[in-house]
Amino acid sequence: MMKSQKGITLISLTIYVIVMIAVVGIIAVVTGVFMKSLKDADFYNDPIAEYTAFNSYFSEEVNHPGIKILECKDDYIVFDNNVQYSFIAENKGIYRNKVKICWDIDSCTFSQGIENGKTVVTVHFVAGGQDRTTKYTLK
Repeated sequence: MMKSQKGITLISLTIYVIVMIAVVGIIAVVTGVFMKSLKDADFYNDPIAEYTAFNSYFSEEVNHPGIKILECKDDYIVFDNNVQYSFIAENKGIYRNKVKICWDIDSCTFSQGIENGKTVVTVHFVAGGQDRTTKYTLK
């Protein structure tokens, strides 16, 4: 009568280890090449896309019923819901509070005024040689 052989042999264990090392090595090489190419890639930010992103955030903010402006300077504006939009010239970005929402912006200025009895915020936005001035009326 033959005894049943259970388990793995030393040879099969060695083969498993070699295959696993090869798979991990291949994954490491592919990941390294991908990360290097990602770092070397020159990302171009479309000025229209940056303006659209800013406009989306800012429009949502000024359309809140009863929103008020606490402070408005050339490079930032603060609303009474504790949301601040700031242009930081050093890194060419626009921030909503501490989150960067736009990149590669040449300039962005904020000003406030009154038109037809309503508060109006004028935003002058320059990116990629494109110049846009938009007026937002607070509700």
